[in-house]
This record gives sequence, structure tokens and C-alpha cells, in this order.
Amino acid sequence: MLGTLREKLGRTRQALRQRLEELLSSDKNQEQALEDIEEALILADVSLGTAAKIIDRVKKNSRKTDGSAALENLLKEELVRLLSLHDPALRLDGPPSVLLMVGVNGGGKTTSLAKLAFRFKSGGRRVMLAAADTFRAAAQEQLGLWGQKLNVPVIRGQYGADPASVVFDAVQALKAQRLDLLLVDTAGRIHTNTNLMNELEKIRRIVAREIPGAPQEILLVLDASIGQNALVQAKEFLKFSGISGIFLTKLDGTARGGSVLSIVDELGLPIKFMGTGESEQDLEDFSARQFVEALMS
Repeated sequence: MLGTLREKLGRTRQALRQRLEELLSSDKNQEQALEDIEEALILADVSLGTAAKIIDRVKKNSRKTDGSAALENLLKEELVRLLSLHDPALRLDGPPSVLLMVGVNGGGKTTSLAKLAFRFKSGGRRVMLAAADTFRAAAQEQLGLWGQKLNVPVIRGQYGADPASVVFDAVQALKAQRLDLLLVDTAGRIHTNTNLMNELEKIRRIVAREIPGAPQEILLVLDASIGQNALVQAKEFLKFSGISGIFLTKLDGTARGGSVLSIVDELGLPIKFMGTGESEQDLEDFSARQFVEALMS
């Protein structure tokens, strides 16, 4: 996993390492070194507020005699601590269990849902998919194709149908067939559109009414390549849908990985999964230690 992450975080790592290597080869005093580290974090797409918090903690934990190498090690440990603040474990009590995937158009929800379906089915769970994005015919077709490929049943509705009604039908089918887990692909919400967010809340209420305690997980899919815009999206979604964690997608060579630190710090949300490619097997559980090592190695 570490090698894959190093490759996927290539652009972010390059920007951060260049600044740190300049720092390590200089004879700057500690105050100047800390200022340079803060600048390096911001250039790696960490928000101003989060970067300042990180540097403050590094400063508190450092000694005046610490050199640049010691400061870099303190920085690594602080990043690991920050990313470990919230438990990334998936909570799917049941059966039956329900997981909702939410996010804006183009973020990779449908493919991410298919990766989870493959993961859970491979682990012995009996999985069903619900194509609740009825606003785009292509979305239902895409999920249907994934269902065929993975040999997983898919509940679909007519184009333009009420998404909540599709989810209701899926929940009834899940219970009737005594399956373990329902994975719901929701419409690509425009995060500033209240009406669409209210539709998502309607889906939540129906699921909770039909299966007490569900949905156990609501994952927000965020495109890693959009940097701080991912944080803006997450803040808006958090107002409406009770998100329990992040599924980070499009973690490729252009990813602006520093935004992950800001998401965890400012929103209190754990990163639960990372998509590292287009195959159903390109899915990794998030590890704070491995992410930091890949970011700074």
C-alpha cells in the first residue's frame, strides 16, 4: 500500500519534500524553520488554520535546541496524531445494514460504491445495490453494469422517479431476501441546493423507519484532486446528512493531498477509504501512519 500511496501522492509529496529538503540543508534558526514548514504545508494544500494549528503543536513539543531534522520528525508525528483523532472503523451493525454514498456529480460515487460491494461480497456478505440517482439515466446504467460484473443484485427505478421510493423498494427487497447489506448510490447533489439536500434527508428518514438504527454509515465521496474545494463541499454536506466518514477518490498523481488534513481537523470526520484506481480492487482502508509516510517520504 505504501508504494501505491507514494505514487498517487506524487505531486503533493514533491511540493512538500522540496521545501523540507531546502530547510534541512539550511542553517536557519528554529523560528525561521517553523515558518518554512508552515509555508510548505500551505503549498501542499493544507488550509491556513490547520497549518497554524500543526505548527503550534510542533512548537510546543519542540526544544529550543532541536534542529531541522528533529522538527521534521515532530511534524510527522503531529500529522499522524491529527489524522488518527477519529476512528476510521466502519460501523455496520446488523444485518441488515445500510450504507449511503453522497457527494457531488463527478466525484466517483458509483465506482466507489462498486468497490465497496466487491470488498464486502469478497468478505462473505450478501450485498444489494440501490440505484437512487434517478436524475441521470447514465448513473443507473453504470450501477447496473457494475451489478452484472460483480454478480450483485441492483434495485432500480424509472428515470425521474422519486429517489426515496427506489430506496424504499430496495429496503423491502433487502429484508425479503434476507440479505446483509444495502449500498445506496444517491444523486450527485449540488451541495448548495437545499431541495436536493432535503431529498437526501427524506431517504435517511425512510431507511431509519424501515430498519431501526440505519443507515449505519453515510460516506461522503470527495475528489482528492480539487484540494480545498473538497473542504467546502464537506462543510455543506455536513449540515444536512449526518456524514460519518469520507471516501477519498481520484487519488492520483495530480492529487492535492494536504486537504485531507484540513478535512479531519476542521470537520472532525475520519477518512475511511481511499480509491486508488478504476478497478473494483483499487480500494484501500485509510491508515494515518501510511498516509503520512507516503506524503513525506
